[in-house]
Amino acid sequence: MRKEITTQIEIAATPESVWKILTDFEKYPEWNPFIHSLTENPVVGEKIEAKIQNMNFKPVVLVFDKNNEFKWLGNFLFKGLFDGEHRFQLKENPNGTTTLIQSEKFRGILVGLMTKTLDTKTIAGFNEMNQKLKELAEKG
Repeated sequence: MRKEITTQIEIAATPESVWKILTDFEKYPEWNPFIHSLTENPVVGEKIEAKIQNMNFKPVVLVFDKNNEFKWLGNFLFKGLFDGEHRFQLKENPNGTTTLIQSEKFRGILVGLMTKTLDTKTIAGFNEMNQKLKELAEKG
């Protein structure tokens, strides 16, 4: 089974400013209500350690393109049970703002059982994180 969720927010800041906050993982515990921690220095093809909503896991970094995109693939217990491809995209707008798009593609046996949680808690977590990131970036 598959499911995708996508959220986005417009931020009155440059992609560089938003990226700087998004990739300052050391400060996540100070402001990020959704992703409580990520290890520093993500490298494409290597695992990072993440703590999201009281769940610890070690996803593989798929993309780390400065000021543009950060994407990883995580698995719960083993591949095919509950996999999530998490993505942050920054789109520069003509008016000088940045659109942050946070999405995740889920697949696996347990996705059907998790649909209600994904549609409520996960989307709420994405939106809350997006809002906090917007507030920080717009403060300068």
